[in-house]
Amino acid sequence: MVKVSELKQWARALKRDVHAVALAARDPRVPWYVRALAIAVAGYALSPIDLIPDFIPVLGYLDDLILVPLGLWAVLRLIPAEVLAEHRAVAEARAARPVSRLAAVVIVTIWIVVAAAVIWLVSGWWLPE
Repeated sequence: MVKVSELKQWARALKRDVHAVALAARDPRVPWYVRALAIAVAGYALSPIDLIPDFIPVLGYLDDLILVPLGLWAVLRLIPAEVLAEHRAVAEARAARPVSRLAAVVIVTIWIVVAAAVIWLVSGWWLPE
């Protein structure tokens, strides 16, 4: 059985790694394609708004429990070890979670577009021509 202290330690490491990935996304020593993936993963993980809202049963927590750790795992494997170690140390020292406002704007925009599309489709079904 997993202990609460182990879960807290895992959550702190996850938070540190998200911050380290965000820092590595700006590092010129990291290949461009890894930086692009790092921006996407860190932006989503640090966004105050989820793509799938948490109030949706099961799916709402799916991104937090599966998608974010899988994305982080992929990016962490692609970042050179010495660069990752350096950014992990910086992230550990700062220990403050940054917030990606750009990612929040992107996700809100996606929700607005989806809502507008649903309204447009529904209005086409219910309104007489």
